[in-house]
Amino acid sequence: MESALTARDRVGVQDFVLLENYTSEAAFIENLRKRFKENLIYTYIGSVLVSVNPYKELEIYTKNHMERYRGVNFYEVSPHIYAVADNSYRSMRTERKDQCILISGESGAGKTEASKKILQYYAVTCPASEQVQTVKDRLLQSNPVLEAFGNAKTLRNDNSSRFGKYMDIQFDFKGAPVGGHIINYLLEKSRVVHQNHGERNFHIFYQLIEGGEEDLLRRLGLERNPQQYQYLVKVSIYPLNLEQASSARDALSKAVYGRTFTWLVNKINASLAYTHYSVIGLLDIYGFEVFQHNSFEQFCINYCNEKLQQLFIELTLKSEQEEYEAEGITWEPVQYFNNKIICDLVEEKFKGIISILDEECLRPGDASDTTFLEKLEDTVGGHPHFVTHKLADGKTRKVMGRDEFRLLHYAGEVNYNVNGFLDKNNDLLFRNLKEVMCMSENKILTQCFDREELSDKKRPDTAATQFKASLAKLMEILMSKEPSYVRCIKPNDSKQAGRFDEVLIRHQVKYLGLMENLRVRRAGFAYRRRYEVFLQRYKSLCPDTWPNWQGKLADGVATLVKHLGYKPEEYKLGRSKIFIRFPKTLFATEDALETRKHSLGKTTKLQAGWRGYSQKFIKGFIYRHKERCPENEYFLDYVRYSFLMKLHRNLPKNVLDKSWPTPPAALTEASEHLRKLCMQNMVWSYCKKISPEWKHQMEQKMIASEIFKDKKDNYPQSVPKLFVSTRLNGEDINPKVLQALGTEKMKYAVPVTKYDRKGYKARPRQLLLTSSSAVIVEEAKLKQRIDYAALKGISVSSLSDGLFVLHVPSDDNKQKGDVVLQSDHVIETLTKIAICADKINSININQGSIKFTVGQGKEGIIDFTPGSELLVAKAKNGHLSVVSGLSHPQLHSVSLQRFPIVSK
Repeated sequence: MESALTARDRVGVQDFVLLENYTSEAAFIENLRKRFKENLIYTYIGSVLVSVNPYKELEIYTKNHMERYRGVNFYEVSPHIYAVADNSYRSMRTERKDQCILISGESGAGKTEASKKILQYYAVTCPASEQVQTVKDRLLQSNPVLEAFGNAKTLRNDNSSRFGKYMDIQFDFKGAPVGGHIINYLLEKSRVVHQNHGERNFHIFYQLIEGGEEDLLRRLGLERNPQQYQYLVKVSIYPLNLEQASSARDALSKAVYGRTFTWLVNKINASLAYTHYSVIGLLDIYGFEVFQHNSFEQFCINYCNEKLQQLFIELTLKSEQEEYEAEGITWEPVQYFNNKIICDLVEEKFKGIISILDEECLRPGDASDTTFLEKLEDTVGGHPHFVTHKLADGKTRKVMGRDEFRLLHYAGEVNYNVNGFLDKNNDLLFRNLKEVMCMSENKILTQCFDREELSDKKRPDTAATQFKASLAKLMEILMSKEPSYVRCIKPNDSKQAGRFDEVLIRHQVKYLGLMENLRVRRAGFAYRRRYEVFLQRYKSLCPDTWPNWQGKLADGVATLVKHLGYKPEEYKLGRSKIFIRFPKTLFATEDALETRKHSLGKTTKLQAGWRGYSQKFIKGFIYRHKERCPENEYFLDYVRYSFLMKLHRNLPKNVLDKSWPTPPAALTEASEHLRKLCMQNMVWSYCKKISPEWKHQMEQKMIASEIFKDKKDNYPQSVPKLFVSTRLNGEDINPKVLQALGTEKMKYAVPVTKYDRKGYKARPRQLLLTSSSAVIVEEAKLKQRIDYAALKGISVSSLSDGLFVLHVPSDDNKQKGDVVLQSDHVIETLTKIAICADKINSININQGSIKFTVGQGKEGIIDFTPGSELLVAKAKNGHLSVVSGLSHPQLHSVSLQRFPIVSK
């Protein structure tokens, strides 16, 4: 952001928190308009991205743009969807916490395009391999498939998403996208059998009859002309007078389509399935909708937006308060519209609108849409956010039908027509139609209609209750992640490039809660930056901080702002950040920086001219041992230049080359910095050339070093030996064992010796590690399975033996007690277990003895003593005695120099 502040007069401000009149909606919209006219469609509100649909192609999504935003500080470059994507990705990688990006806005605002841009950014910029590339392709290709089956032309948008979508993108420990999972919400199934005038059915119908080959159409009994299909041309929500058979047909059509869509999502999920390390979630969900006649679907959609707005404000307030508290800055309470009252009106048990609707759907008797409306009037008639024609004043009655109720949403007033509410909420399908579908020869249909439904006597939940439950789960998902926000705005209803409809935009600014968000962000301070960032940018404005500040960062910033003349009411210094209250203070600082840049440029030219005078060199040599002064500065500069050129010609060739030219006294500190940077660069270059297989090997070795180095006697002998992917080949493991494991992926296998818990008899076994558990195998039998989640810890001695103990919960009926095992490759085996089970910090290296649970509350003890050869036997005191031999195995031929980091 800072880099472009000087252009603010031409394109407004890049962050709305820098608006002087931040409480003015007119000023907010004017800033949006000025930027939109310059094709600057992105603007921040702090970390929230506001995006205006340009309705034309812009050259801001190239690979070069992606590289520009990759790994860069959020505010160092101009606002962009890539900045949000990259910031979430880096936060996930560095903080190891799942992220989510919430994309909201009304139909046609560009939500789906925004989510596609984020997916494309990750596909291009994240690490890749052959397997990862396949996943990337599937993630990208899932979009057009879901759009074909879930999008349709509406009056507002030619490609409107008629379902909500939450997608988890799953990343491995290297940061590569390796899987995904999609959850869909409230597909608009009614569109299958009926569309408003000027709208169309789902894209897939037209794509099939337009693009399908003749042979395919003939086999399916289809014609190319869409006018031949009643479901594609039927237009009338007047209420239709249909026969019972027509109603059943429509219900079946909606059920088939809805279940097929769910089947499609499940198939995509199956192709993307992966056990993830970290997650970035993308929420692309319908925005607030207001039509002339709003029905059940709009009611559900707007209820969803109420919940998201509630979450948005809660998380934004929480984030701001936590930042202030972390920095020791006093939080000033913010007045905002809390829409919890509206959410409760819709979802409260027993007396909310959904509960009343369900009650009317389920009660015996002549329940109808009209009785539902009457019940609403009796139950919630006194609510300040609810009104009907009967309850309204004379003025309101003129614009409300007798079959409507009105909700006063946070985004404004919306009238809902109750006709069709009960039928759409019931969403029932006759039993005999389900039976027919279950008998179908079409494999997809038989997967969509489960025969168990036919025997299930329980009435299924209503559509509203199912939607309410799915929203509750969505809120749990979003609350468990660190959120980022993209707020999409539609500039006009005619989809024209360059047209800015102020009335339409003002409505969206209101219902997206953007002014609320801005007020929260500007609760006290317009601008906040970490000390190092602020000092680095403005240090040239103060002689005491230029060219470098040597003391504490906070003291440097305090010195700088005092020199700039900041008044006490203009700023506060936190623990790690400076908070500036007024935008004008920051703008004045930016203007001073621009002026300073010009003077610095002139000084540089003068210094270049002075270097031409030979007398400067001679005088500089005489004064070479003095502090830097006008007499010696040319000479000192020349010495520094000479040293740097010598260094350039004699840089170390590799990480083992420790040579480095001796610097002049004035460059001792700089030389040390350069030496470290050079070493870091060589290490980075070395690491960049490492193959994925060798990198994986080194990562395992690093973990082994972290666990065992200087703690276990036989660790040094394991360093030069490569860890292998498995110690047992497929033919070494009984086929019945592989069959019993089913789809579980085996990550490592090794032969072990198991010692009985009582008599300590040695028995040959196999230890198999899967993605979820450690399995002990005897020939063709799975003798014991230990889930990683249940693994309490691992104990091993500090000597050179190969024994170790897997500790399991004593109250677990599935386990008979702790497991005593011995491996000839104990360092490798325990490292593999630690990685698979995520128990790196749970390996205990013991001196002398290990206690373990035998079972039924009894305890066993293993005593370890050093000796000349390995002996394991039961001692007279009942303990298991282990004499650890001095192991001198043949070293592998791999050179230690191939592990420079590990061996160091």
